[in-house]
Amino acid sequence: MTSSPTPGPVLVVDFGAQYAQLIARRVREARVYSEIVPHTWTTEQMLAKRPSAIILSGGPASVYAAGAPFVDPALFEAGVPVLGICYGFQAMAKALGGEVAQTGAREYGGTQVEVCRAGALLHGSPEHQTTWMSHGDAVHAAPEGFEVLATSAGSPVAAFEHTERRLYGVQWHPEVKHSPLGQDALENFLYSGAGLAPDWTADNVIADQVAAIRAQVGDARVICGLSGGVDSSVAAALVQRAVGEQLTCVFVDHGLLREGEAEQVEQDFVAATGVQLKVVDAREQFLDALAGVSDPETKRKIIGREFIRVFEAAAREVVEEAGEHGEEVKFLVQGTLYPDVVESGGGEGAANIKSHHNVGGLPDDLQFQLVEPLRTLFKDEVRAVGLELGVPEEIVWRQPFPGPGLGIRIVGDVTAERLETLRKADAIARAELTKAGLDREIWQCPVVLLADVRSVGVQGDGRTYGHPIVLRPVSSEDAMTADWTRLPYDVLSIISTRITNEVADVNRVVLDVTSKPPGTIEWE
Repeated sequence: MTSSPTPGPVLVVDFGAQYAQLIARRVREARVYSEIVPHTWTTEQMLAKRPSAIILSGGPASVYAAGAPFVDPALFEAGVPVLGICYGFQAMAKALGGEVAQTGAREYGGTQVEVCRAGALLHGSPEHQTTWMSHGDAVHAAPEGFEVLATSAGSPVAAFEHTERRLYGVQWHPEVKHSPLGQDALENFLYSGAGLAPDWTADNVIADQVAAIRAQVGDARVICGLSGGVDSSVAAALVQRAVGEQLTCVFVDHGLLREGEAEQVEQDFVAATGVQLKVVDAREQFLDALAGVSDPETKRKIIGREFIRVFEAAAREVVEEAGEHGEEVKFLVQGTLYPDVVESGGGEGAANIKSHHNVGGLPDDLQFQLVEPLRTLFKDEVRAVGLELGVPEEIVWRQPFPGPGLGIRIVGDVTAERLETLRKADAIARAELTKAGLDREIWQCPVVLLADVRSVGVQGDGRTYGHPIVLRPVSSEDAMTADWTRLPYDVLSIISTRITNEVADVNRVVLDVTSKPPGTIEWE
């Protein structure tokens, strides 16, 4: 399933660049649909997608290195507009007969570029501009028929174009914010070079997906595991818009949720969407299964296993409740996002749920067919679709929350008492961040209970031996990388004071100031 409009997507060919996803995001920010494909795809495979344009990404290799990725010259004869970036620019130049040299002169970071001719690609650019470079090789001569648009100290040819053939290239990275005019160059390529219209919107995504879901599901029944997070909620709302009463959402209350989440799903989401909701109270079952388990991967597998077994039982009950004319539940809705697809190797699709999907550790023998209406979207796009569908803002703007819930935010064994301790601390942190107007300033703020750690404290003139709580505020665009968020000290002070005053057995609050990498966002 895709949300791709006619004639087809802008393909971002990934040559191993750390910025391939970012290129795709920037294209989408220009309201043009894009997809990432590996450089190992043949020209025939790419053209089979009927691309409206192709962007060749950067990459770590040298075009002269043994086994370096190359571009089939036939790609440039297909009539599809192409933009080469960094390595993609050099590979393009080499494939078309230009000269790429190993000069030994490197350009990294902010680099001044002189625009000698704006052309279509750099239309509106000043004569001098700052760009972000990361290369050792350089293009020394453009292919025949190409016009040189820009130069730099280390790049005799820093940009070129052939407008008749609709082929363009830049040595710098226009997709990063450190190239202030980079988005302008990308939009010049998309709008002028490729002749595309900025018409990929939330409305179009909804219309495309509703049609695709109806075509896939037909008259069959559908079930959706609703967690209360933005991904599953928007996926459910989309499927509800498409097939109505054929969908039943199952909300498994596994006892690992944050304060107020169960009530919000049961009341607000149902009121906004009209979805049929079946609530399963499985708190005792999950706690029993997790008893004495502290290893994080084992926790994830147990939670995933118990979740799907509860889910299977709920699916059977949905059929039974439908009466003698009830149909087998054939489809399962998943809130898989595009970063999940890319990270799992391109995600060409599978009939069975695998453990890399968004509920960790699911068994391979589950035979539901997947409906994944969000698999082409990034998180910010999911939120835009959710708002358009009328999903409550409190759910749409909720911070990302892991499928295993608070179970992996307790470092140590999971017990009812520890869950209640963490739930209270988390509620305080969220309330104060909301009060300070910081909800949309941060990507996520996991609150972690170090249950296996104790430290000495003084509370009420007496010695205590309590647990630490960790605050992990991070900023990110898509969770692939993240930096810790510099929250105001007064807000941190209020959160710390409230937690140590109001939450029993906690006498210390600490701040995690690790970026990703080297750390992950979640502790487990």
